[in-house]
Amino acid sequence: MTRPDNDTYFMKMAELVATRSTCLRRKVGAVIVKEKRVLTTGYNGAPRGLKHCEEVGCVRAQNHIESGTRHELCRGVHAEQNAVIQAAYFGVSIKGATIYTTNFPCVLCAKILVNAGIEEVVYKDEYVDELSKKILSESNVRVRKFEE
Repeated sequence: MTRPDNDTYFMKMAELVATRSTCLRRKVGAVIVKEKRVLTTGYNGAPRGLKHCEEVGCVRAQNHIESGTRHELCRGVHAEQNAVIQAAYFGVSIKGATIYTTNFPCVLCAKILVNAGIEEVVYKDEYVDELSKKILSESNVRVRKFEE
């Protein structure tokens, strides 16, 4: 077994974090890193103290909401959002950091990442959200697809 490079190491962490997701439709994990150190992690799921979708069902599925649309109609907090929230909760600056995420960020997450000072997004799987791509391309955030 060979030692993984940094991108592989942090993306494997994001994949492991995603296994904690309680979403019935898509399991996403995120890891925020600065200077090769993990600052925070996040996965998608219901807010703290609320029942998980595994328990109450998926609002989006019940209402036949198409993937990539109407993000507000969901009980879950996205993985990227949770990673940023954890930084705020514990008083950790993520300005200038990189986020590794198992999926390309949606538009809501893209806006949060830009305003949080994230400098780079490294993603594994595609996600159809053209406005997100446009916002990230207009910002100074570097975006690249993880290549194994």
